Amino acid sequence: MSETSRKLTTIFCADVQDYTRLMGRDEEGTLATLRRYRDAMTRLIEAHGGRVINTWGDGVFAEFPSVVEAVRAAVDVQNELAGYNAALDTEKQMLFRIGINLGDVIADGSDLYGDGVNIAARLQSRASPGGIVISNTVYDQVRNKVAVGFDFLGQLEVKNIEGGVPSYAVRVGDVQVVDTRTSEYRSNPQPAPARAPDMAARIPLLQDWRLNYGTPLIICAGLAVLNGLTWSGEFWAKWPILIIIWVNAYRFVRSNKQVDMAIASLVITGIGIVAINLFTWYGTPWAVWPLFGLAIAAAVRWVSRPRSGV
Repeated sequence: MSETSRKLTTIFCADVQDYTRLMGRDEEGTLATLRRYRDAMTRLIEAHGGRVINTWGDGVFAEFPSVVEAVRAAVDVQNELAGYNAALDTEKQMLFRIGINLGDVIADGSDLYGDGVNIAARLQSRASPGGIVISNTVYDQVRNKVAVGFDFLGQLEVKNIEGGVPSYAVRVGDVQVVDTRTSEYRSNPQPAPARAPDMAARIPLLQDWRLNYGTPLIICAGLAVLNGLTWSGEFWAKWPILIIIWVNAYRFVRSNKQVDMAIASLVITGIGIVAINLFTWYGTPWAVWPLFGLAIAAAVRWVSRPRSGV
């Protein structure tokens, strides 16, 4: 018999909007889509250090040691699934709602119980299809650390929690991903922190861009200047600069879930090969042959892209 203990952890709860309707239209196709989407969610959850606890029915239940990584995983999940849904007819699209809470829970073996879990489930039920809702305990930890905006929703009524739970919708770009038309929020919510709505989204996005891409650009500029100051007739800085640009191009593609990773990688590889050919030019355009092979691979990938839920 396993022993129980208490711990503070981040709970991630997700389920499918209108799952019954989807099953009524096409059971086998819906199950195939659900498996595919769950595989993607599991991969992203684990990539952010999370652990999938359960996948009952149409839901996914996970925990994270890091609050920041839990929110980043949720954003990545919704972005990637949005890309999948873009290739489907509207009636076949499978939209997940996600709720995240940081709270004290009871651990019984690999299972978790308690108000911390229940709050995450209630937050998930209030998110709009394709949306994310977080508790105030999560918001306090991530508001300046994740490149998204937040909209204060008020106090969400939760059983056994007197006064409700202050909650926030996660806003990616200009998309507000929450259903605020519900009586389960108090009519006179606590006012949101004094923050300009646009700046709430723009400041963390700018900080994230500076951290991820500003530093590599500064390094490239520094290498170019150093090459100029030590000029001996050779532009040696082109090689480290090319590598830095190449690596960060792949990073950008990986972070953009609306782009087909395979095709984008082939394009980036092709551009890199052309650059190498030009940097080592001796009158022979040898890059045309690998480019031909990459073009064929990209065309095959394009025509074989999944366009349905199978």
